Amino acid sequence: MTVAPTFVADLSHNAVLAVSGDDARAFLHGQFTNDVEALKVGDAQWNSWLTAKGRILATFLLVRRSGHFVMMLPAEIAAPIAKRLRMFVLRSKVAIEDVTANQPRWGIAGPGSRPLVSAWWDAVPEPMQSTEREDVLCVGLEAERFLVVAPLAMAEPIRAILLPGTVAAGPEAWDAANIRAGVPTILAATQEAFTPQMVNFELIGGVNFKKGCYPGQEIVARTHYRGGLKRRMALAHFAGAEAPKPGDSLYSIAFGDQAAGQVANVAPSPTGGYDALIVAQLESLDSGDLRLGSLTGPALELRELPYSVPRV
Repeated sequence: MTVAPTFVADLSHNAVLAVSGDDARAFLHGQFTNDVEALKVGDAQWNSWLTAKGRILATFLLVRRSGHFVMMLPAEIAAPIAKRLRMFVLRSKVAIEDVTANQPRWGIAGPGSRPLVSAWWDAVPEPMQSTEREDVLCVGLEAERFLVVAPLAMAEPIRAILLPGTVAAGPEAWDAANIRAGVPTILAATQEAFTPQMVNFELIGGVNFKKGCYPGQEIVARTHYRGGLKRRMALAHFAGAEAPKPGDSLYSIAFGDQAAGQVANVAPSPTGGYDALIVAQLESLDSGDLRLGSLTGPALELRELPYSVPRV
């Protein structure tokens, strides 16, 4: 069995927002789906922001640092998300700043990732925990996957630690790792297309059902407690040479000319073709006959996610 190499991916396709101020924690808690109040310094969580109708505007990693919070989300939606968030600040003591230009960032994944992390930081962070040294942040996502965010002045020393003995990779490698982990990323093409449960967000710890109100909370809670969810996210593989695109429609015989699902995220597969996260009708997932673009389009192969997905 071939062991996948450890890679270091450039994450310049993601942006970093810093949220600070005396009211930052309460403000974010009242806007997002997860329990921001519970975060201690060094904690991280998957989180999302919804419309009043419960549709996702953004999914992101949220990390509490000393004195502020860090949000990492796709660069293509960062500016409008920051602008919209500021509209809700009103008189609260909250500042929302795009610090992307001053915060180089990398993703590390693979069997050699833990020794790499321990070469600079005092401890290897557990999943959804972080550690810092000389203002360089390292966040554990899974056992062998980490996010690094550094001040601009520390970029070269960190590169010198991370790059030797690893494979330099582009954003696609990191996106592929997110897809295999079953972590959805909302892009411009899929904003307001899904509710949190449709993309399994509660299954990866991105929704807290016991916290107070936030935009869309009533819809999310109703789905959780009363059921009625008709779509779920699944991992799929496309064998063709042409890449599907986020937002592309999927079709199933049971639904005829009506789309049965949608592509959420896509990245090249290490074994050829493309891996994707798709959101589709439960009936079509059970039948396994989904095709891209039309009933006669390319077929897709469903694969197992790393966590169990209920069919209710």
